[in-house]
Amino acid sequence: MRTILSASAVTILSLAMPAMTVPAAAQSQAHYAAVPTIAVAAKKLVTRDTIWRCGENGCRAPKSAMRPVILCELLVREVGPLQSFSVAGTAFDAEALTKCNARAD
Repeated sequence: MRTILSASAVTILSLAMPAMTVPAAAQSQAHYAAVPTIAVAAKKLVTRDTIWRCGENGCRAPKSAMRPVILCELLVREVGPLQSFSVAGTAFDAEALTKCNARAD
């Protein structure tokens, strides 16, 4: 009986340990990436509940509950047309990007 409890305890601890040891930088990696056609002056933008951090390499944001299409449209309203927009490393195709850019002011 004691061995079963020990094995269970080890299993629980081993499952919990990776979550505890993940560096903060890895947890906050960008889920969305966008490259505006024109450089963005602001270093930080907020579109509804999404915080975008912008720099020389474009804008990045963490995962959001909003649909990617909506996030793209909200961003182009702030920064203008985009050269590219990607979600978890997968770029929008030309048609989706054109539709998104149509929302730019």
